Amino acid sequence: MKKIFQFLFFLINVPSFGQSADFVKENYTKIDTTITMRDGIKLYTIIYLPKDRSEKYPFLMERTPYSVAPYGENNYARRLGPNTTLMNEKYIFAYQDVRGRYMSEGHNKEVTPYIANKKDKTQVDESSDTYDTIDWLLKNIGNNNGRVGLYGISYPGFYATASLPAAHPAIKAVSPQAPVTDEFIGDDANHNGAFFLLDNFMFMNYFGKERNGPTEDYGSSMFDTKTSDVYQFFLNLGPVKNTQSEKYFNNRSYIWNEYLAHDTYDDYWQKRNIRPFLKNIKIPTLVVGGWFDAEDLFGALHTYKAIEKQSPVNNNYLVMGPWTHGAWARNGWNKFGTYDFGSNTSQYFQDSLQTVFFNYFLKDKGKWNTSEATVFETGSNEWKHFNQWPPTNISEVNYYLDADKKLSTKKNNIKNSFDEYISDPSNPVPYTAKVQGRRNNEYMVEDQRFAASRNDVLVYESPALIDDVTIAGNILADLFASISTTDADFIVKLIDVVPADEINGVNPTKDPVSGNFQRLVRAEVMRGKFRNDYVHPEPFVPGQISDVKINLNDVCHTFKKGHRIMVQVQSSWFPLVDMNPQKFMRIPDANESDFQKSTIHIYHDKDHASKIVIPVLK
Repeated sequence: MKKIFQFLFFLINVPSFGQSADFVKENYTKIDTTITMRDGIKLYTIIYLPKDRSEKYPFLMERTPYSVAPYGENNYARRLGPNTTLMNEKYIFAYQDVRGRYMSEGHNKEVTPYIANKKDKTQVDESSDTYDTIDWLLKNIGNNNGRVGLYGISYPGFYATASLPAAHPAIKAVSPQAPVTDEFIGDDANHNGAFFLLDNFMFMNYFGKERNGPTEDYGSSMFDTKTSDVYQFFLNLGPVKNTQSEKYFNNRSYIWNEYLAHDTYDDYWQKRNIRPFLKNIKIPTLVVGGWFDAEDLFGALHTYKAIEKQSPVNNNYLVMGPWTHGAWARNGWNKFGTYDFGSNTSQYFQDSLQTVFFNYFLKDKGKWNTSEATVFETGSNEWKHFNQWPPTNISEVNYYLDADKKLSTKKNNIKNSFDEYISDPSNPVPYTAKVQGRRNNEYMVEDQRFAASRNDVLVYESPALIDDVTIAGNILADLFASISTTDADFIVKLIDVVPADEINGVNPTKDPVSGNFQRLVRAEVMRGKFRNDYVHPEPFVPGQISDVKINLNDVCHTFKKGHRIMVQVQSSWFPLVDMNPQKFMRIPDANESDFQKSTIHIYHDKDHASKIVIPVLK
């Protein structure tokens, strides 16, 4: 979730290993000020100027809704910029509380919509606020070289992206990192119309709290969420409408109210999709994301793709590493879950990519000859370099769901062949095997045997691979399904079946499905009623076969020789995703009596060949 706030606060206020806690104070002068926007609203801004005046410096700016603390000219942050090397390089670092957050005036809007053709000074957005801020900085902060760079992770990543349309001419480099991009299709709030309940409920408990004007501290959260078992907590909570009870939000969060009010891809969500405005972007742009980012994997990939598609002449780069949300900003990232990457991947990014990018475009220092797409290939633990993403040298290979729970490259010629399961809202499939009081951050690489053993999860497995199979790009699941009700969710998981003896610390105990480790590679959900149109949902006709296509986010992964490729299909992913009542209706209005079981058929016959399409690297 956009809760990268806590992680970034840690980064800013804790020095790196070997770094003096007084380094910033000894080398920078701090200025706390407010900058007036074109509509008169004042935004709180903190500026750190290098004491060394022997050269002119560029600005490196982050705009955030998570506070620019510590406030006060005598209170110094213990780290500046996106990494310590850039801090040591010396930039003029500028931090700003965005409109309506913490010490800035005004009203904050959730992912502020961009206004393309502003008619007067009252029409403002994040692009205009960035423009006005830069204009003030250039005129009022001396010893600058006239160049500005912007960066940010997660929500601050969105603000970096928002600087690109109608950009100030001084902006010479921008790095949106895990940027919030489209909150109905794939980021944070919803995926393909399915509401991400667990993350949003926990996050909005503090972020969604309203204020009565500028403040350094929003105080405590709105309600107590202490629990050791989030699965049971949300099962007991019941329908989403219960989140508005007196015990919880109780209509005290305008953002939560907006989330529940807008359950289709209506004007509210469409205006908050910045992708259509990323046209003719020529500013050097370094888009960064993580393959294991549970919040904004979609945002990084699709921000890059939007610039590529709509900017014929661009200077656009993509970096995708084996990271969780923002992990590339850590001092070290060698392992995650059962993966051992064999190197410090975050240090590689910071030293070889991020630092070089800003130094080159803002200081004319060094060289920038990086490939357009630098991606980490999981499975083989190698950095790969491509001249575009997805790469051109791929072949789309169909893996068909087959009878006897097989996954085959050959289409089934049998008529009326299907598998069946019953989706029961009172016993939803958990998204993780772990019982804990918060989201399991490792669920994106977790062993899926806990799910495969359930009767409401279908499992299809290929024979052992005779050669390595590397996939790079987008995955499409194409299901032919019928249900006994009028709505249902569909979750498709692509899994690397790894021989148990290859995984350190994993119990190789045999089970009825596979004796091996079922490591999740990619998974995604589709709220069935949006299968044809996100704006105009459609009910299922009970018993009638429908085509349900689900785009899974991109991957770069090698299935090693001897491994197997597995696909799992299910209709709940709880409480990561809220429970669909399996009745065509406005789910935020659902009562307990609306929830019903649904019998799901997944077809794999001659005329209805369910499959997963994977991009195999040639």
